[in-house]
Amino acid sequence: MGQTLVACAEPNPELQIVGQIDLGDDLLPLIKEADVVVDFSFHDATARFASICAEHKRALVIGTTGHSDAEKSQISNLKSRIPMVWASNYSTGVNTLFWLTRKAAEILGPNFDLEVVEMHHRMKQDAPSGTASTLAEILADVRQQQLSKVIRHGRQGVTGERTAAEIGMHSLRGGDVVGDHTVIFAATGERLELTHKASSRETFANGALRAAQWVVKQKPGLYDMQDVLGLK
Repeated sequence: MGQTLVACAEPNPELQIVGQIDLGDDLLPLIKEADVVVDFSFHDATARFASICAEHKRALVIGTTGHSDAEKSQISNLKSRIPMVWASNYSTGVNTLFWLTRKAAEILGPNFDLEVVEMHHRMKQDAPSGTASTLAEILADVRQQQLSKVIRHGRQGVTGERTAAEIGMHSLRGGDVVGDHTVIFAATGERLELTHKASSRETFANGALRAAQWVVKQKPGLYDMQDVLGLK
């Protein structure tokens, strides 16, 4: 993903890459040269990057997923000091899917069963994907549910009948799939499916770079891609 970000940024005359770091590298030597840091790393590295950005008043774009609740809290606590865009997916299409999912859930109401299915390449470290988790959060929010109480990760054995409240979550892994996400609304007699399929990481990279250009102009706070695209 880092290589894709660099490749997409190089042709843009409004962007300049002042440095690249990898696992184990130190951000400090580069931070004073940058206006914004784009983080696509590992969940346990983001809080350190955010802290350095806050110390030097630099904006931050976070594309990393898989953070623990404690890590999320540590990062979020810096929102009063710097502007941050934190999104599970930077694709314009996926963020349209987020918007459509909310609208569909509002229109269809409680009589439809909700299931989320995602598939990614075999090397992906976390499951479910951050995008799938966001989709589930949207569904739970519309129904005014606490996601942790209604989420159901896969099914095995004699599970009994599906409850109306649960939100099914299913993660598939294999090959070189960049990212597929489907939200299923199933009722008696009809089914609606909303699907997004990514075929190139450039969609995510270009979205993250768009967010980087946007966030440097914002006041301190915690934003997401919906803010960047003006969908709120």
